[in-house]
Amino acid sequence: MSDELYMQRALELAELGRGNVSPNPMVGCVIVKEDFIIGEGYHRKYGEAHAEVNAVNDVKDSKLIEGATAYVTLEPCSHYGKTPPCANLLVEMKVGRVVIAAVDSNPLVGGKGITILKEAGIEVVTGILEKEARWQNRRFFTQIEKKRPYVILKWAQTADGFVAKKDFSSKWISNFSSRQLVHKWRAEEDAIMVGKNTAKYDNPALNVRDWVGKNPLRIVIDSRMELPKDLKLFDQAVPTICYNTQKSEVHGNLELVKLKSGFSVQDILQDLHQKKIQSLIVEGGSFLLNKFLESELWDEARVFTSQNKFEEGIVAPIIQKPASELISVLEDRLAIYYHV
Repeated sequence: MSDELYMQRALELAELGRGNVSPNPMVGCVIVKEDFIIGEGYHRKYGEAHAEVNAVNDVKDSKLIEGATAYVTLEPCSHYGKTPPCANLLVEMKVGRVVIAAVDSNPLVGGKGITILKEAGIEVVTGILEKEARWQNRRFFTQIEKKRPYVILKWAQTADGFVAKKDFSSKWISNFSSRQLVHKWRAEEDAIMVGKNTAKYDNPALNVRDWVGKNPLRIVIDSRMELPKDLKLFDQAVPTICYNTQKSEVHGNLELVKLKSGFSVQDILQDLHQKKIQSLIVEGGSFLLNKFLESELWDEARVFTSQNKFEEGIVAPIIQKPASELISVLEDRLAIYYHV
């Protein structure tokens, strides 16, 4: 059986950790002996055992691991964090070969796990399905390499190109299935952001209701702190950040963060990076979305277009490139753009 086939299985396992392991990467591991899979594992939850540990524990007789091949989607860690180093575990279990999809690009640890394995006489192969592994963990790699969260822009627009009516009312443009899909996305990402007008006129809760999963960190931009205090965003139910130009304070689950140089997408993303926020969904409104588009500090856009028409209203942002993917969600059309 080929290395690619076993690595594909490891990638499938890694995907099961989506939404639960940030700021760690999703990682899968498959242990193979004489063309039989004897153990499988993935990183299930941040702070808990890594993929390699779970795969080793999945092997019924640990003696079988000696001389086996371990397939890991990301270079085994070499440092003591919330768990011991996985590279050391593989050495201890006397695996004969380790196949790695992607090398950790963190300059503090990248390559060190491979060095530990090689110094122990273990054969190491890298780059098997590397492109697929990096894409799966593009949030993790963006955080490390670009020093900011992976940014997903999302909005719904009418068939004639509006995101809201003139009075800012917009409920509902997309259908229920599209809105349910958005809740799934919320459960998969670290944070979600809206601007002042969206918070004021839509009064969104920005939590996960039509799906099962954790609530993202809520973020609102309110430069002069003029939003009503009885909005759902300020109900203390979910950790929330309000970026403003007035003051920095903490009130329970609500953190006020004063921006040093007024509204700046770069400053906001830098602060979120320092807070170890790996991914961010920007849900509107049009002004905020256009700020991200103009700054070119975005990675992905997900745009729903319904069959509804407003005739006039708040114009939707425009992306000057063809969509990478077009998906039908009942009568809605979902266009996905990648900024690469």
